[in-house]
Amino acid sequence: MTKTAPGVRMTFMIIGIPKEIHPGEKRVAFIPPSVDRLVKKGAQIIIETGLGASIGISDEEYKKAGASAEKNRQSLLTCADIILRLRKPPIDEVPLFKKGVIHISFLDPFNEKDLVQALAQNQTSAFSMEMIPRTTRAQKMDALSSQANLAGYVTVILAAERLPKIFPMLMTPAGTIAPARVFIIGAGVAGLQAIATAKRLGARVEAFDTRAVVKEQVQSLGAKFVEIDLGETGQTAQGYAKALTPEQLEKQRQGMARVCAQSDVIITTAQLFGRAAPVVLTQSMIAQMKPGTIIVDMAVESGGNVEGSKLNEEVVTANGVRILGMGNLPGRVAVHASQVYSTNLHNLLEEYWDKDSKAFKINLEDEIIKAALVTHGGQIINEMVKGK
Repeated sequence: MTKTAPGVRMTFMIIGIPKEIHPGEKRVAFIPPSVDRLVKKGAQIIIETGLGASIGISDEEYKKAGASAEKNRQSLLTCADIILRLRKPPIDEVPLFKKGVIHISFLDPFNEKDLVQALAQNQTSAFSMEMIPRTTRAQKMDALSSQANLAGYVTVILAAERLPKIFPMLMTPAGTIAPARVFIIGAGVAGLQAIATAKRLGARVEAFDTRAVVKEQVQSLGAKFVEIDLGETGQTAQGYAKALTPEQLEKQRQGMARVCAQSDVIITTAQLFGRAAPVVLTQSMIAQMKPGTIIVDMAVESGGNVEGSKLNEEVVTANGVRILGMGNLPGRVAVHASQVYSTNLHNLLEEYWDKDSKAFKINLEDEIIKAALVTHGGQIINEMVKGK
């Protein structure tokens, strides 16, 4: 029997990967190259039949990589020592899990209190991929960033498709066409990718963020950084923007109103980790915008940055502004979203893989595990989640 240090648990790894059942979800948690990597390390991997069908991957491709397929979802969930998925599990599936199973997925733990409690009661060791810290060592596992990066790209494509103008400047015999003006609010991972994509399409891009530290990154992508004096702001230790006071939010809105009125496309990306998204575009600001302006609210799933945005709907205002509130933006590029998420998962597993026992090792003192492990040993152990 392998000896382990205090706080370390060894688990023989049978990895089960069920299909995603959330309506409209095309992404998958694991793809064959990731299966191959873990099988070569001694893992036994069982997929639910049809796991990759939504992105054109057959069961045969998984089998060639070393996995086996199981038609019965309940049998799969019951036998697995580790369960990998993308979306949070339905609460009624939790009792099917083995006691002590390791479950890794997005969990939305601040809003899913009943689910988190059920996982704890079932003695599930539940990892939340949202909670992977933004550190150099954890970067290869950071699924929140990898999905946000793709979402930033998608927002620009959605806007370009709907805008009744082209993005680039063109000089033609019939005259010069001015470039579209794009305003990105928030320069995190998604915002920076939106800036880069809009610039590649030839738009004139401006961006704003409450964190002055990102100004250089914005400018390095060829965009103009909009300066608004909000007083003391900053970012958290994880690199997220801190919440503004009501007074600061009002100053921000006033400063952005002029830029918004001149813009053809506005993309809002402002989100607060574990909290509802702030409203940064009000109805009065929208009323000053030009007819045909496109607004994409990336934060619609967490409350929305735009007054009047609705999840999975396009809203046309009285003055002809179109507000896009599309959810699951990474799912619109499901092949690559699945690729990067699968890589994030297998990087997490490989980081704590014990080659001698061919098992996943949970070290409760490790900084990444301490950040991402929400429930363990029958309790909610994550300090951030316990504090909510």
